[in-house]
Amino acid sequence: MISTLQPAAATEAERRTGRWLALCVLVLAVLLVAVDATVLGLATPYISEDLKPSGTQLLWIGDVYSFVIAGLLVSMGSLGDRIGRKRILLGGATAFGAISILNAYATTPELMILARALLGVAGATLMPATLALIRNIFHDPRERSLAVGIWGATASAGTAVGPIVGGFLLEHFWWGSVFLINLPVMAVLVLVGIRTLPESRNPNPGPWDLKSVVLSLVGMIAVVYAVKEAATHGFTWTTSATGAVGAAALYDFVRRQLTLPNPLLDMRLFRSRGFSGAVLADLLTVLGMSGLVFFLSQYLQLVQGRHPFEAGLAELPAAAGAVAAGLVAGRAARRFSVRAVVSGGLAAVGVALAALTLLSRSTGYPILGTALLVVGVGAGLSFTVTADVILSSVPKDQAGAASAVSETAYELGAALGIALLGSIVTGVYRDFTGPAGTPAAAHESLGGAVGASAHLPAHTSEALLDAARGAFVHGLQLASGVGAAVLLATAVVAWFLLKGQKLESGR
Repeated sequence: MISTLQPAAATEAERRTGRWLALCVLVLAVLLVAVDATVLGLATPYISEDLKPSGTQLLWIGDVYSFVIAGLLVSMGSLGDRIGRKRILLGGATAFGAISILNAYATTPELMILARALLGVAGATLMPATLALIRNIFHDPRERSLAVGIWGATASAGTAVGPIVGGFLLEHFWWGSVFLINLPVMAVLVLVGIRTLPESRNPNPGPWDLKSVVLSLVGMIAVVYAVKEAATHGFTWTTSATGAVGAAALYDFVRRQLTLPNPLLDMRLFRSRGFSGAVLADLLTVLGMSGLVFFLSQYLQLVQGRHPFEAGLAELPAAAGAVAAGLVAGRAARRFSVRAVVSGGLAAVGVALAALTLLSRSTGYPILGTALLVVGVGAGLSFTVTADVILSSVPKDQAGAASAVSETAYELGAALGIALLGSIVTGVYRDFTGPAGTPAAAHESLGGAVGASAHLPAHTSEALLDAARGAFVHGLQLASGVGAAVLLATAVVAWFLLKGQKLESGR
């Protein structure tokens, strides 16, 4: 009897170990994408000095990566369902590493834009594939909830680690080093992933519809571009026309998916109230938080005078809160309810953002750090549970497409949030009244005001910075208030849409 059970127990132990080792590989990919999304902002001044791009080229260097990712997430998630998620993940990881070299050694603005675009293509393969593989590796719902929590916690940690690692590298090496750190991580991911990751795919996928791919790509890129341009330069005929083209392409994409026997994205997924509610909650949550995320670094550095490395450390409470909350979110959702945890998490973020409407130039770090901790905890609870709901709402063979929808909601929410909340901050900021002789560049951004002040007499410089910083903080206060209203409204919507929604119960 004993000799019969021991091999079975050993096999089960080996299988369990293999699952968690595979998860370690998957979170490496998530960590890298999260870090890469944050380090470019720190490196931009150095890239500008070296490559001397025009203002338009600099915007494209910063934005083209997110444009391409937003446009290709659904297509790449569906492709992984068809050709194999392990195959597309390892292929994308290899490409991501190779293209990182092109980013690091770009010698012209045009080459840098191309390199960032290609990196976006590779990046679009990673996030949906990692979440889809978790859905197929972890069959026990409780284990899957924990795995999703670790996955989300790693993404949150990556956004905090990025500025810290990037700040350290930029202080000791040239700007290309922030891209070369991708290489050893990708090498480990590919080598270990080949041995540990199981292959999974849709057994009856049908053909990969290229027309749908083009419609998705054109639609998402055009809409995200129009939203960002409108936020930066206001509505123009070009912006409006681009947005109209994008909306028309997305309409045709949806209509085509409803008629194809094997669509790129099965629109019937949205018939599930839990799936639709989770996706909408993610989109609105990112929209409401994006003002804080986008402008916080500028506040810490340009208003409070912190160095980049110190500013990165100051944002750690948000990541720490998200990591801790992500690890317990699944258990909490089973003990209380999905809607209680998601709505409670969103309400906590809303309250923290409301507290930041009292922000001033001299706000002490204990207050700011506490608010960031609450934001991290609330977001960690909500995002982890909604990701679990999205995965458990679909069949395994559609996990890639469903994961891509979730990631697309994040990208679109970020674009809309930066456009809407960013326009509030920039609109309030541009109206500040500076001293006589204030250059026009000072009204474009707080960074422009800081740069312009260096060339002015001491008294004028001090008056300019005082007015500019005051206007920026006032804009940030208003954006935080709008973000708080969005998060609190989203908490109410989630309470109703996720009514009766439950996470699967395991053994």
